Amino acid sequence: MSMDNKSAYASNVYDDHIVHVLPYYRDFHDQIIDLAEACKPGAVDWLDTGCGTGTLAAKVLQARRNIRFTLCDPSEKMLNVAEKKLKDQPVRFLRAASHELVFESEFDVVTAVQCHHYYRPDEREQAVRSCYRALRSGGVFVSFENIRMSTEVSDVIAMKRWVSFLREQGNPEQEIQMQIDRRGTETFPITIEQHLDLLKRTGFQSVDLLWVSYLQAGFMAIR
Repeated sequence: MSMDNKSAYASNVYDDHIVHVLPYYRDFHDQIIDLAEACKPGAVDWLDTGCGTGTLAAKVLQARRNIRFTLCDPSEKMLNVAEKKLKDQPVRFLRAASHELVFESEFDVVTAVQCHHYYRPDEREQAVRSCYRALRSGGVFVSFENIRMSTEVSDVIAMKRWVSFLREQGNPEQEIQMQIDRRGTETFPITIEQHLDLLKRTGFQSVDLLWVSYLQAGFMAIR
């Protein structure tokens, strides 16, 4: 496993690998961009926490020029890749994890993509509350995460489907087993129901499931 960030792949190869590990990964960004356009079509202050290599911001800035981005990630090397990718763009960078954020009502959009499942269930609430506080009233929070199915029976079926996808993408058996072993030890997915409950408990006024497939789901919440 890479030691320069919490994902399974080093920052310099992350972009190449992630699309072969998460089904429909590119659709995550498309859904977010479409939703943000519907919710906040004007000039926008946007915080992307757990930004990784900055791919989401790069895609957004290809389509819109009225976005002021703040990108946060606890990995210095991930941020270095993002800075190179977004050179000369209206972006500021901060090395911090979601639970360390101290923003208060500064953003219209906050996104967290594939980063909060690294928190244990009892730690995740602090991360989500930091995102809530960072939003202005009426702002939208969008999160895409690995999930656990609502029952063990369903979870076993979903895992079989995901393993089939990993094999179809040409991942070696050793890497497939590594991904399986990380679940519950390095990543801590929760169910859709638990996600929705957490968002409501945090204080969001409107909470909905945005997208779901395999063992990933997207959520939207309005402050």
